[in-house]
Amino acid sequence: MSVPVAGLPPRLALSALVGAGRFCVLGSGAVRWRGVRAAHRRGLSDLHPQLMPCQGFRDSPSWLPKYRSESKSYITSPKLATTLVRILKKEKKNADSLILECNPGPGILTQALLQSKAKVIALESNRAFLPHLESLRETVNGKLEVVYCDFFKMDPRNSGIVKPPIMISETLFRHFGIKAVPWSEDTPLRVIGIFPSKNEKKILWKLLYDIYSSTSVYSYGRVELNMFITEREYEKLVASPQNPHLYQALSVLWQVACKIKLLHVEPWSSFGVYSQSGRQKKRKSKQCFMKRNFKLMDHLQLLSPVNATAILKQIGKHGDMKITDLYPQDFKRLFETIECSRESCRWLFDDCIEEMIM
Repeated sequence: MSVPVAGLPPRLALSALVGAGRFCVLGSGAVRWRGVRAAHRRGLSDLHPQLMPCQGFRDSPSWLPKYRSESKSYITSPKLATTLVRILKKEKKNADSLILECNPGPGILTQALLQSKAKVIALESNRAFLPHLESLRETVNGKLEVVYCDFFKMDPRNSGIVKPPIMISETLFRHFGIKAVPWSEDTPLRVIGIFPSKNEKKILWKLLYDIYSSTSVYSYGRVELNMFITEREYEKLVASPQNPHLYQALSVLWQVACKIKLLHVEPWSSFGVYSQSGRQKKRKSKQCFMKRNFKLMDHLQLLSPVNATAILKQIGKHGDMKITDLYPQDFKRLFETIECSRESCRWLFDDCIEEMIM
């Protein structure tokens, strides 16, 4: 379900999914390059990296990332995957549209997209997930393609040999027969994924450069980004002069270049964190109701995916209350209400208990 975004200028239509950050759709403006021929859309590009002759599309030499211990977040909740597909279908009537899925990992969202009749190109940068995705590809009759590459490192600005999982968009798109279309036409494809929190700001700046210079994936038209983004960075993207502590160059450039629309907010518990070996990492358990200066709503949100608003309504308390205002019987009623709620809940030592059981 789309949610209204207060305080946005009328020209913005923010399309996003928020939570572990916010899932945000960044749709490039159709008017920017109206009437400009495709051949003249690279004026601001001072570097156009070329793929070296020795680099094939599928059989590239093995290469390990510089940061071997770097972990990524993946969608591991089938419920969230179903929600995302429903939102995407509502935003786009063309059910069989082409989607580039960034780092699908275990393929939970991939399967949901395929069931919705979408054509998916899975761009996975972790070798550990490739065998599973390839097995899935063999069962869906041409609806899924799997490529070992990293969307967020596509078309690097530095020169030299391009090694996997880095990919040149021209090579990728030519292989799959994706052709450039004028910016006045509909989006040629949609990209869905999760911004890596470690390099989120750098990626946002790179994408801005690509948009304004119409290079990389944007040389093919108004490519639409459907991305989970951390809440802090999302707030910067949509900030206005009324929020001087967040308003910055990034805010202006993204709002001028794109239509931004917020679609959904999702808690971190719906995502899994995996290492380069493909092993899922345990999230650190959080002790709730321990920080005395936190509001009751803040504590309940740590128990995601509990519906904090519904819980507060049932117990007749306000979210702005401090936990020091609650009596023991209030806590008893609160815990009983949470326990009886339909959503599952990660309790205080949930992660520790899981490890003991295993």
